[in-house]
Amino acid sequence: MSATIVSAADEAPNAATTEALRKAEARGLSTVPAQRWSGLLSAPEGAETSGVEFARHWLDAQPKASGDAHWRCLAEALYFEARGETVKGQFAVAEVIMNRVKSTRFPGSVCGVINQGTGRKYQCQFTYTCDGNSEAINEPRAWDRVAKVARAMLDGRAPALTNGATHYHTTAVNPRWARVYTRTAAIGVHLFYRHTYRTASN
Repeated sequence: MSATIVSAADEAPNAATTEALRKAEARGLSTVPAQRWSGLLSAPEGAETSGVEFARHWLDAQPKASGDAHWRCLAEALYFEARGETVKGQFAVAEVIMNRVKSTRFPGSVCGVINQGTGRKYQCQFTYTCDGNSEAINEPRAWDRVAKVARAMLDGRAPALTNGATHYHTTAVNPRWARVYTRTAAIGVHLFYRHTYRTASN
């Protein structure tokens, strides 16, 4: 069987064909409304994390944060639970809270997750909500930073850090549940876990 040899010149369209194709394409593109172009030429929402850096200099460069009641709840939780952590550790704690919001095993809102069990002895999920200590915010700089972490998390700007964790504890304690849950990450002074769910097939 003989092969047919085709030269590059044979494959290339002639100038007239190229010009006709260019004009046809230009006519087609001219029918696209201007407002449609902005959507076609911009990155899809959530396609990247908007350059979040786990560093204080990055946080300090962000605009002052504000938001609704859920932003306030998240910022307060980070202030009382993780303000002494690294920036990465603060994002990780915030991620746990957001993972709980997404889970059907917990309340479906940020404030609901954070205040779950508050007022019932040994039932609160976040110690600061039931330890009897004042919840006064006395460190404004720390507050400004955790408020920015909360804003970035609620805006969906931060990359995932904890592999789906819904629980955490500091390295200073060793709760019983940590023996049966799956550890997913260790960041700063916190260890992160995902619940080990049992099913009939286990």
